[in-house]
Amino acid sequence: MSTRRSVDGAAGRAEGGLPDAVPVSPERTTRLSWELGERLTRGADAALSGRWECVTAPWELAVFDVADHTALVRVRTPVGRELFYETAADAIDAARARLADAPDWELRD
Repeated sequence: MSTRRSVDGAAGRAEGGLPDAVPVSPERTTRLSWELGERLTRGADAALSGRWECVTAPWELAVFDVADHTALVRVRTPVGRELFYETAADAIDAARARLADAPDWELRD
């Protein structure tokens, strides 16, 4: 089952998408099963392009380049659960700048 995130223009609220603890969320995401996300991130075509950790809580965000225009985001929750999301690569590029400005998140890789 997948979840698509969209922004409600009137209320400005996000529905679906990355967890609220993550300071960025691309405009559109598709939630992937753990099995598919794990297989894609371990595959030869996936390249880790960045990993961020929250310094105030045990959250982690990793971005993998999996195709020319597709990125995969892995969010690791405080209890160790891994959530995977597919999104456009250009949406992740825009999110990197916001992550750099987020005071509680640090780039690790």
